[in-house]
Amino acid sequence: MPATGTPLRNWAGNVTFGPARVRRPASEADLRRTVASAEKVRVLGSGHSFNRIADTDGDLVLLDGLARRVRVSEDRATVNVSAGMRYAEVASALQAQGLALANLASLPHISVAGSCATGTHGSGDALRGLAAAVTGIELIGPDGTRTALNRAADPDRFPGAVVNLGALGVVVAMTLAVEPAFDVAQWVYDDVPLDRISEDFDAVFGAAYSVSAFTDWRADTATVWLKRRTDRLPTDTPGDRWMGGLLADGPRHPVPGMPPAFCTEQLGVPGPWHERLPHFRPDFTPSNGEELQSELLLPREAAAGAMAALRDLGDRIAPVLLVSEIRTVAADDLWLSPSHGRASLALHFTWVRRPDDVLPVIGAIEERLLPLGARPHWGKLTAAAPSTVAALYERAPDFRRLRQELDPAGKFGNAFVTELFAAHGT
Repeated sequence: MPATGTPLRNWAGNVTFGPARVRRPASEADLRRTVASAEKVRVLGSGHSFNRIADTDGDLVLLDGLARRVRVSEDRATVNVSAGMRYAEVASALQAQGLALANLASLPHISVAGSCATGTHGSGDALRGLAAAVTGIELIGPDGTRTALNRAADPDRFPGAVVNLGALGVVVAMTLAVEPAFDVAQWVYDDVPLDRISEDFDAVFGAAYSVSAFTDWRADTATVWLKRRTDRLPTDTPGDRWMGGLLADGPRHPVPGMPPAFCTEQLGVPGPWHERLPHFRPDFTPSNGEELQSELLLPREAAAGAMAALRDLGDRIAPVLLVSEIRTVAADDLWLSPSHGRASLALHFTWVRRPDDVLPVIGAIEERLLPLGARPHWGKLTAAAPSTVAALYERAPDFRRLRQELDPAGKFGNAFVTELFAAHGT
């Protein structure tokens, strides 16, 4: 919690929160009392959102004072974790027990509940977003009581409760599917032609368990990171040349010119899943306070058209861009997931922290990509109107009804949520 009088800001520093009070409960009983007595409540996790999704004029709750819990089930198929924990903490505890999550985002610093609530993901043709690993969720409702939902017992409501935008209650615990721990080896290829990536999209993104391509959209090439599980074939190096690119002669950082020392180990050296699937090590927070981010997820079949549109805009994008990442995400059934019902192409943009220059470029990108079916990431910047964003989700009306059931007075809402789901009655 910040010192008295110190403004509370998000990870990037572009949002200053305006709560009436900041609460940091020391126990679940304290949290329940806080929620029951408040008129408005929002929860702030790791703060890795670039818009006002976590803001409130009521009580802003921090969960980092609650006890940490990582409890593996007897059959070792699931783990129940404290929702405020960060993925790096959970991953280390699982690895110590010989277990793993199937997927991680590029940053292990982000909180489990916040990441799932906003539809955050990693990369991989067969890998769904992080929220898809959730099999159960426990939250504190508006009267301070605990409610539990799980996929088996609540099949009609559960898919609406995980990617929840913080609007259904304070999530205190989540149950995640796990599997036996595995190792990953990571290679990087420089100067892979964008033409080749577009033309051979399935081959490029099917070449490894997790694949990411980085470019500025003005150059004709990308740097491609391949992360291969050592327990699955092929496990050897793809070769000195691959898809027209050249095997990197040393470690790389996603942002050209940045030191790679705090990136996860490359050059094909095998290591535990949680030390390779993210791009960054947990003991380093990249570009903290020095960037803005936006992201769009499109139907996978729109890849060629979307890439062509971005290359057309390359001269506008590159001057205000640090780097852009191309990834793939498998479909899931979660109502507000950006990959709901469709295999997706994810186009991520890390911008310089100059919002007046960046937002018009985001608007130009969305003007080209929204007609292709793009959905903005819930935790990042967009120029699209809330009514436009909500209309991209066919289950938005169902989420609105679930919210009315679990939080009829809107205690967990804020301006962000209200603008989304009051639009046109969605």
